[in-house]
Amino acid sequence: MQQDNYTDFPANLPIIFEDQIFLYPFMITPLFLGDESNINAAAYAIENDLPIIVCPTKPEFEGQRSFEAMYDIGVVGSIMRKVALPDGRVKILFQGLSRARILEHTSQSPFQAVVDTIETEPVNALKMDALLKVIREKVRVLSQVSNYFPPDLLHTIEENHEYNRIIDLICSAISMKKEQAYSLFIEQDMEKRSLLLIDYLIEEIEANKLQKEIRLKVNSKMEQTNKEYFLKEQLKEIQHELGLDTQREEEIEEYRKKLSEIKESVSKDAYKEIHKQIERFARMHPDSADAGMIQNYLEWALEIPFADMARKTLNIQDVERQLESDHFSLTKPKERIAEFFSVRELMELRGIKAKEGSGAILCFAGPPGVGKTSLANSIATALKRPLVRIALGGLEDVNELRGHRRTYIGAMPGRIVQGIIDAKKMNPVIVLDEIDKVAQSHRGDPTAALLEILDPEQNSSFRDYYLNFDIDLSNVIFIATANDVGRIPAPLRDRMEFIGLSEDPKLSKVSVSIKNIDDFMDKKVFEINKADAVDKIGVVNGLAWTAVGGDVLKIETIRIKGKGLMQVTGSLGEVMKESARIAMSVVKTMIDNRTVKVDHAIIPTTLKEREEQLTIDASEVYKRYDLHIHIPDGATPKDGPSAGIAMAAAIASILSNQKVRAGFAMTGELSLSGVVLPIGGLREKLIAAHRAGVHTVLIPKKNFERDLEDIPDEVKESLAITAVERIEEVMKILLIEK
Repeated sequence: MQQDNYTDFPANLPIIFEDQIFLYPFMITPLFLGDESNINAAAYAIENDLPIIVCPTKPEFEGQRSFEAMYDIGVVGSIMRKVALPDGRVKILFQGLSRARILEHTSQSPFQAVVDTIETEPVNALKMDALLKVIREKVRVLSQVSNYFPPDLLHTIEENHEYNRIIDLICSAISMKKEQAYSLFIEQDMEKRSLLLIDYLIEEIEANKLQKEIRLKVNSKMEQTNKEYFLKEQLKEIQHELGLDTQREEEIEEYRKKLSEIKESVSKDAYKEIHKQIERFARMHPDSADAGMIQNYLEWALEIPFADMARKTLNIQDVERQLESDHFSLTKPKERIAEFFSVRELMELRGIKAKEGSGAILCFAGPPGVGKTSLANSIATALKRPLVRIALGGLEDVNELRGHRRTYIGAMPGRIVQGIIDAKKMNPVIVLDEIDKVAQSHRGDPTAALLEILDPEQNSSFRDYYLNFDIDLSNVIFIATANDVGRIPAPLRDRMEFIGLSEDPKLSKVSVSIKNIDDFMDKKVFEINKADAVDKIGVVNGLAWTAVGGDVLKIETIRIKGKGLMQVTGSLGEVMKESARIAMSVVKTMIDNRTVKVDHAIIPTTLKEREEQLTIDASEVYKRYDLHIHIPDGATPKDGPSAGIAMAAAIASILSNQKVRAGFAMTGELSLSGVVLPIGGLREKLIAAHRAGVHTVLIPKKNFERDLEDIPDEVKESLAITAVERIEEVMKILLIEK
């Protein structure tokens, strides 16, 4: 949440429990959330664009999550950034904004409470200036006997004139027990708060003076301690010579042996980097900070199966048999897959490498649950290669693919290298799942990394940042999946050959039919609404393609006395709203040129017009009414221009007062000149019309000429499919003249 979107108080806010530190309003602090209640609270705040309050837990209740476990105060602030960590924790960057007190507990899932800011009572400026002078003096003395105050902080305390800010700065720097911090935090009387701080500073000065004296005495004993340290190191060496401590040496020797075994299979750069890290690890003291990091690197690097390849030769007949065995129907997708691997088999037989050919990869596109990943699994089985699935949904950190540089805590190889390690083969089938949901952020553009991964010209030397050497990905078979092809960045689309999958209207081979389906299924959860059987005014069936398949859009229109305005509601994108505006302009033109005949009886008239029996022009119908167009079923987002002719028909019906024929549905983009333009997703749309009980469908003529061969026979047999070129044809078919 941004600071300029701050909530008025009192307010009901989610709560994060903090066990370790006492936060203050000015602080920008990273917080690591490991328990479910804190993670849920952070997610709730981000989803609802709310501030959040961080409350310290009482010393005796640390780690517990209950209202009794926390103090009734905290810092209200905003979450500037949220990052999911590999170990399941969540890291947030929290900015404190103001002190707050909890007034009322309201919820435990997530924990929420009504909070109000702690306001400071009016102060006597002269008295506070005197107290502030004493505080600064004590801080200077304490800084001489402790390391609490860096120079920048001392400068801020000296130059700042905000009483609360100065006290909070000092409290955040020094070490205080929670009860002491709480008493200072909650105090609203600035004078009392200042006096409490002065008392504590005096205690700290005395304590640190005593510690300084003790340190001086300890330093006199350091020589003896150092002597003991060197004696212990000598003892370790003696034990090593006697063979009493050989575990670490055995580990190092094992690393050298593994590297020697794969020497012929790895590149010179890879061998050099791994060898350098082994020797560096051997020279390090086992207790040094970098030893664990290097050992972790060696464990990853030596797990890569450099020499291991699945040896089966590509055989298109095996692929076809496996696809037929695993999948019923999906005839065209299976044919396309067979064609794709036929070309690869021919290239292998002729000794042509992938980068010398087209280099395209397969991308299965369609709604969830239609068999995209299942087809990939069948391909892997037929080729006798392991299958690795990499979920890309929501991926926005390029380091997730390329690996994290080893300078970062918790660094590890990227997902591609991890997948190869898991597969234990250098040529697995890797499924890049939901490639259309990759996102960009300040942490880089994963699309650029994916382009390198998928490009045969580059992926033979893919550089993983963690490994710091190149990996050959040219033998990997990559298969992508997507729900919405339109959301895939254009450079990635150019690398792909798309195979569309959608729900098939057939239910089973033999045993299940329309008549007995209810015997096999539970209650209906999702269904397509049946088309109306009665002619209605202002209600038209449009057809749409969504990320979960085809759908019938019931476009509803009403007229309200007004000034010619129009509003469009429903879960619609900008393109569909733009289609409504185009449809309105086209219908106005048709009314003006009398193509659509208006029932004058519905045009609102003034008393003067009625008394003088004035003739009202038909165009007044769209000047004296406001229109409201609504598309129900808001849970499914819809966008695209293909509802243009349906919207025009609904608008023409409501303005002319003519009924629309029942049992009709339509799809087509509409131009301002009234031309019906072709659309995509015709197969899914006609299947939806078939399921909705529609008997006639109007489609653009160009789709009629080129796309009907893709439509299942039973769908074509159940529908009268009519081609239209202009909107006038649509109106003539749909509108029932009085």
